Amino acid sequence: MTGATREMVVESVRVHMLSSQHVVILREAGEEPYLPIWIGSWEAQAIAMKLQGVESERPLTHDLLASILGELGVSVRRILVSDLADETYRARIVLVQGGSDFEIDARPSDAIALAVRVGAPIFATEAVLDRAGVIPEADEEERLSVFREFVNSLGSEPGEGSGPGGSTFGSGPFGPTSSDDRPLDDRLGGPGEDD
Repeated sequence: MTGATREMVVESVRVHMLSSQHVVILREAGEEPYLPIWIGSWEAQAIAMKLQGVESERPLTHDLLASILGELGVSVRRILVSDLADETYRARIVLVQGGSDFEIDARPSDAIALAVRVGAPIFATEAVLDRAGVIPEADEEERLSVFREFVNSLGSEPGEGSGPGGSTFGSGPFGPTSSDDRPLDDRLGGPGEDD
């Protein structure tokens, strides 16, 4: 890998309310910033299905790729969101075979879909995060906190909390939910819809 990097996790896959485009939100492990990456609907579905534990009857393309790599004795060491040029992200998949590393150029959406299937860590360069990372503004968080508390209280009995969910299509500022049962507080924690 070239340059300083930070480990990221997939925070959610969302549909932007106004444009109906899909976006995968990466978040630095344990903290901010968020990194929104616009992706195609098929890749969004592939990432979301795996994160939700949904299996398709027949292998999807990324499942097939993971199976082929496994059969050939190749493992995925990591993926790296390596560059942002002309508003297009670039990624590298670092593969290991026989003690040697091989780097393969890839679209970030495909690299992330593969990473979630094989449990590979996801990294982004600091240069990409400096250019495209989003940190929610504190005053926006304060304005939303009262609304979050109200909505989180809906549909639950007094004294009951909402349990954590594991879904990926979030509602919040990026758009409508598909099947997200996490508290709204968790779902609205991402960047605003102007991103």
